[in-house]
Amino acid sequence: MATTPLSLEQLPQRQRATVAGIAWDRLSAPEGRRLRELGFDEGVGIEVLHRARIGGGPIACRIGRMTVALRRRVAGAIHVDPLTS
Repeated sequence: MATTPLSLEQLPQRQRATVAGIAWDRLSAPEGRRLRELGFDEGVGIEVLHRARIGGGPIACRIGRMTVALRRRVAGAIHVDPLTS
């Protein structure tokens, strides 16, 4: 059963999810290109590993076997469906 998508920025740490969609229009051309190069696309598995404690800092997430740091604004444009165990 699918849950309501939320942004990657809102996803709890260590909660696995799949990318439901990306609001490409909220990203600059270089940001969108970088996400595509890193393999961000609908259906890809993702997990938040760490958030910077200082407000507004980056979010480290795992996509595939890579660990990627994203600005919170960019993470807010990525919509995910949390996976239930």
